[in-house]
Amino acid sequence: MASFASFLSLLLLLHSTTSVIFARKLQSVVAHGEDESDYSSFDEKYAILWGNDHVSSFNQGKEIQLSLDISSGAGFVSKTNYSSGFFHMRIKLPPNDSAGVVTAYYGPNHDELDFEFLGNKEGKPITLQTNVFANGVGGREQRIILWFDPREDFHSYKVLWNPHQIVFFVDDTPIRVFKNNTDKGVAYPWQPMQIQTSLWDGEAWATDGGMTKTDWAHAPFKANFRGFNIDGCPVYGSNTQPCYSNDFWWNGESYWTLSPSQQKAYEIVKSNYINYDYCSDRDSHPTAPLECPQ
Repeated sequence: MASFASFLSLLLLLHSTTSVIFARKLQSVVAHGEDESDYSSFDEKYAILWGNDHVSSFNQGKEIQLSLDISSGAGFVSKTNYSSGFFHMRIKLPPNDSAGVVTAYYGPNHDELDFEFLGNKEGKPITLQTNVFANGVGGREQRIILWFDPREDFHSYKVLWNPHQIVFFVDDTPIRVFKNNTDKGVAYPWQPMQIQTSLWDGEAWATDGGMTKTDWAHAPFKANFRGFNIDGCPVYGSNTQPCYSNDFWWNGESYWTLSPSQQKAYEIVKSNYINYDYCSDRDSHPTAPLECPQ
């Protein structure tokens, strides 16, 4: 997952008895956001990737803050690669005017699953971008306007990744589904990924297509992260096949499709909150990609 940005920031779900086990698992994950005693310490599964002097730790390492100023941003990464799982992190975005600032949660390498928060001018809505890379090819951006202010409190950003589908969630709401359509010739992410999270200056493209630049008078920009538990299949070599076993709960048949309640919530998101979908962009894709509605 080359870019679980804004974990897998990206990385990163809800289900019914198709979903009962899933719902129970989710309840335990949601509890990570309510009961800090359930949180893992950052050092157990993560390490600082860059910008060491722009990283602060709180609550015995159960909360990390990244800061961005004109000299540097910062990022951290999981110590292990994964090839399937349910990834989740709780994030609180920088307050005030954060135009040009990208808070990202993702999984790197030649495959990627990205969450990217694209910053905003004060008073304007926050845009959340997701992307899927497979075999080094991306260009599958979708953007939504969030229905809450992600700067005011922590929210959970989650990714379910199994051999059948990839689902991005905001709290308990699915916002994107990418099905395994390899039978149609569509590449699907299989390669092991790390979870990476970063805070950096993306003024060249992030806000209003790069028209709105970073206002350094508001620096340092600070984003906070909690919930460093990881439910994933670790990979220590090149053999990823064991990670597709149904022995892992997230690979079970209950998680091959959305539950009816999830599907209903997903339809609401698609109807009301998506403001860009590569599938509908005929300038970039004169012919709809194979995985898109034809």
